[in-house]
Amino acid sequence: MSVKLSTWFVSEGIGGLSCKHSAVRFFLPHRSLPASCKMRQRNFSSQHKKQHLKKASHERTSTNADFQANGDEESETENASIINVPILSQEIIPTDDVDTGIAIEHINAKELSGPTVPDEHKSLAINISGDKQLSGVQQEDLIGMIRYAEKNVLLLNQARVSALEDLEKIITEKETLQGEINALETKLAETDARIKVAAQEKIRLELLEDQLEKLQNELAHRDVTELSEIDMNENHHKLLHNEAYVLDSVSSVSKELNSLRKENISLKNDIEVLKTSLSDVKNTDERVLLLERERSLLESSLKDLESKLSVSQEDVSKISTLKAEYKSLWEKVENLQVLLDKATKQADQAIIVLQQNQELRKKVDKLEESLEEANVYKLSSEKLQQYNELMQQKIKLLDDRLQRSDEEINSCVQLYQESVKEFQDTLNSLKEESKKRAADQYVDDMPLEFWSRLLLIIDGWLLEKKVSTNDANLLREMVWNRDGQIYNAYMACKEKTEREAITTFLRLISSPERPGLHIIHIAAEMAPVAKVGGLGDVVSGLSKSLQKRGHLVEIVLPKYDCMEYDRIRDLRALDVMVESYFAGQLFKNKIWVGTVEGLPVYLIEPHHPENFFWRGQFYGEHDDFKRFSFFSRAALELLLQAGKKPDIIHCHDWQTAFVAPLYWDLYAPKGFNSARICFTCHNFEYQGTAPASELASCGLDVHQLNRPDRMQDNSAHDRVNPVKGGIVFSNIVTTVSPTYAQEVRTAEGGRGLHSTLNSHSKKFIGILNGIDTDAWNPATDIFLKVQYTANDLQGKAENKKAVQRHLQLSSADIKKPLVGCITRLVPQKGVHLIRHAIYRTLELGGQFILLGSSPVPHIQIHGVFNGRKFRNIILQVEKPPPAADLYEELFLNSEDSYNERI
Repeated sequence: MSVKLSTWFVSEGIGGLSCKHSAVRFFLPHRSLPASCKMRQRNFSSQHKKQHLKKASHERTSTNADFQANGDEESETENASIINVPILSQEIIPTDDVDTGIAIEHINAKELSGPTVPDEHKSLAINISGDKQLSGVQQEDLIGMIRYAEKNVLLLNQARVSALEDLEKIITEKETLQGEINALETKLAETDARIKVAAQEKIRLELLEDQLEKLQNELAHRDVTELSEIDMNENHHKLLHNEAYVLDSVSSVSKELNSLRKENISLKNDIEVLKTSLSDVKNTDERVLLLERERSLLESSLKDLESKLSVSQEDVSKISTLKAEYKSLWEKVENLQVLLDKATKQADQAIIVLQQNQELRKKVDKLEESLEEANVYKLSSEKLQQYNELMQQKIKLLDDRLQRSDEEINSCVQLYQESVKEFQDTLNSLKEESKKRAADQYVDDMPLEFWSRLLLIIDGWLLEKKVSTNDANLLREMVWNRDGQIYNAYMACKEKTEREAITTFLRLISSPERPGLHIIHIAAEMAPVAKVGGLGDVVSGLSKSLQKRGHLVEIVLPKYDCMEYDRIRDLRALDVMVESYFAGQLFKNKIWVGTVEGLPVYLIEPHHPENFFWRGQFYGEHDDFKRFSFFSRAALELLLQAGKKPDIIHCHDWQTAFVAPLYWDLYAPKGFNSARICFTCHNFEYQGTAPASELASCGLDVHQLNRPDRMQDNSAHDRVNPVKGGIVFSNIVTTVSPTYAQEVRTAEGGRGLHSTLNSHSKKFIGILNGIDTDAWNPATDIFLKVQYTANDLQGKAENKKAVQRHLQLSSADIKKPLVGCITRLVPQKGVHLIRHAIYRTLELGGQFILLGSSPVPHIQIHGVFNGRKFRNIILQVEKPPPAADLYEELFLNSEDSYNERI
């Protein structure tokens, strides 16, 4: 790499300044070139100052020095980096005290390549190979570099001080010159005034001469005869007197004019000298500016040297650490070499032993063959002996049967008597069994909320360390099996203390068979307590369906401040804090338990200073990535500390997709490895991508996971994608329907994840979402005014009228259709289609009801129709409103660019 350099060194001299002979030597540590610069400074004494000002002659000399520095090409590779320390030297040579001058040396470097190092200084070389081996580096080299840098700093300070002193001297000289200029200007003004007075006198003399000529002419033309001789004599005397006076005045004026002319010429010369001195002053100003620039350059170079000194000190500390690491690595390599030698020896011994075993195996095979031949002979002889023994036994049996026949006749009477007793016993046992069946039937009829409450009580005892993990697991199994014994124990302990209840439950522990699977859902939503979209319905509906099939189902949720707590039964906080790791610290989490529609629910309340789940809304915060990664880690920590051994952990959408990598990377190595991970993505539109550095907050290794085959986002390599992590690290991946599963495997529908889904297609399936038939059953729905069934649809008309009356819509025409739309107003749902549906419904004479809200600001509903305001609740339209009634647009600038107004 070659670089063109042009460096200018400027020095000036002013009268009265002298420069001592000095030689300054600079040592620059990094990417500097050895250079020499001669600076000549010419001074002139104060005695010759006026002569030089009047002569206005200034000589400037300049010398040029060309500098070339050639070196080897600088090479920077991944395995080695070389740092060279060259030397810059500068010499300042004084010149004659005759004249002012500026010495400028222009240094041109044609080509700059890797700088060379003098022989008296060692070069610091740090070579790092691909195998992370470090060459030996001596610390003395770095100490020498630091000393050279300190010398350079001192020298630069000295140069800076001398430059400041020269600058002050120049400023004083400038002030003296300015004073002299002011004095000359005053003299010049005085001479100008005198010249003006002389000009006025000259004008007065010219007037007198004109009067004299007029008098002479008058005297010549007068009649001599008319004048008397006396008058002529008098006039003659007057004329002579006037002529003498005029001649005297003219001679004096001419002398004064000559003197004034000489003074004027001298003043002009002084003015020219002043002009030259002014030009010199301007030149001195330029020199001052150059000196100031040179001073700023010296200050910047001083700062650079200080920064390089700090960098060199940091490099020294890094090299010391690298030395320690190198020693430790070398010791490890030696240990590994010893282990390798031992392993090779053991392998050789094992090979020898295997060869010996093979030989022994052959010998054993031969012995077995010989034994089989001997056994054949033995069997033939043994069979003959057995035949004789059998014949003898048959004879004995015939004798025994004759004796038994007599005994059986006597025993029949006794058996009859015993059978009567057994009949009475069986009758009594049947009565007892009927009683037990009645009790068991009552236990089976107990609601699911009872068993969920019982499970939460046992989990609370475990987290509060009042029972052991094994005992809690056995009690959970009994609750899972709906054992009547544990029901009876619970009913008997209602009026007892907690300690007595625990002892009663522990007496019931047994080892029943397990009827189903233990499934734990970790989600951000659950209907009806925390619902934003379809995710909440799926979590609650699927959990209830699995519970009905005999599986143990539990749900872990964040404890939002905006949850519907009145829908949670038996809500209570446990007397225990679960600590979880986040951002290099351990934070406490308060655990709440309760039941929601018969399902056991755990709520995690983080004691974090940022109040992750006390924001007044479920999603849409700037730190959602941090909030839900914290929750995922805390949920797994709760399961670990509670001693749970689930079969399936089911996580939903990107908010809890962190569970999959956290489980396999951090918790499975701790022994919490009984479960398999199921990940369901309900909408691939939302992937929760974030900068890769934020992934380290929850304890995951960014370098291991920010890879194309793991969590690295497919469109931005510096970001991670939680949904992609859920796909890669889960045992099975599902979505809401088989059709949607096919769509997201295409480039258009996959939102950047189609390649990942195709590479994991064997574990990716689509399962069609269903509905909760208990919650959405019009025959039992209490929110309907009139219930109806598929066989009796009369109630639908009554419900339609009730809705129209509630929303103040016209109900005169029974046949007028009423269209209802309940959805989240996001572009993916087709907001533009809903708008057109409203138009079409109104054109056909129908009525339209829209229920929904939007997290997208420019789609949010803000409108006034027919004088009534609606905001995020219900928008009802019966007829097209006039333009004057429309206060704001219903849909503003959606992504499909539909900007028309309703």
